[in-house]
Amino acid sequence: MSTIRLLAVLVLLPLAASGDTIRPAAIREDARAGRRPKIDLKGELTISASFDGETVSSPNVIGVLPGSDPQRKNEYLVYTAHLDHVGVAEPVNGDAIYNGAFDNASGVAGLLEIARAFAALSERPKRSILFLAVTAEEAGLLGSDYFANQPTVPLEGIVANLNIDGINVLYPPADTVALGVDNSTLGDHARAAAKFVGLELSPDPWPQENFFIRSDQYSFVRVGVPALFSMPGQKSTDPAVDAKKALDDWLATHYHTPSDDMAQPFHYEGGARLAGFHFLTGLSVANAAERPAWKRGDFFGEMFGRKGR
Repeated sequence: MSTIRLLAVLVLLPLAASGDTIRPAAIREDARAGRRPKIDLKGELTISASFDGETVSSPNVIGVLPGSDPQRKNEYLVYTAHLDHVGVAEPVNGDAIYNGAFDNASGVAGLLEIARAFAALSERPKRSILFLAVTAEEAGLLGSDYFANQPTVPLEGIVANLNIDGINVLYPPADTVALGVDNSTLGDHARAAAKFVGLELSPDPWPQENFFIRSDQYSFVRVGVPALFSMPGQKSTDPAVDAKKALDDWLATHYHTPSDDMAQPFHYEGGARLAGFHFLTGLSVANAAERPAWKRGDFFGEMFGRKGR
């Protein structure tokens, strides 16, 4: 019996001893007034349930580039991108394979290219860089949550997280939406990187969707680590492209469907430009004298930030 069905049973359960019946309207009135409803149940309720379960193992994949500074090499900037998608599910037009080319093979490809760029530097960054391809994002941020709560490096040494979930390859981008840019000093690094590559940082066009808590960066936020999550913007450098319409059409026709595959017309140069933005943001963080910090009075910083961050 589900929780909802159980509540329904309790709401309608006759109170034989008192002759009363639980009144939902009275419970709601008590809730609005901040009072706990007083319900005296003269009886016993026995509940039993059973379920079938199985153990499933799915790994995170991690690579580390050690920092060059003797002190700061024990501090880590973590890049994340989730390596899972929906998998095999309900067929659409006879196709049951949900490929996830944009969501999130594009992000993993960006992660690998960023790692390649860091490894090719003539001088390694001062802080260490941890590249983390996480599993089970689509199942509820499970891979990133596991890592954030059981990290392979000391949690106090993790200075920031930069998350890539769908690097924009839909059209040549003129902007990006960097969620978290106003929450911590990571925003300073992101603004400088965006200016260098010629990208505008646009405000969140969907604040009602709460995307900042809906991808892997939130697992790090919940343990006090400042994080940034870049989403596709709605501006294109090509005047012939209506970027907002292109993104809306993709969300309506390809998001979490089998057609999110390599047959889509991807703009690889645009994806490379955004990967450059992520790389430069991280390079700035990795070499900065100060580690990123939450802004004073920030909701997430006040809720989750640890002392000394």
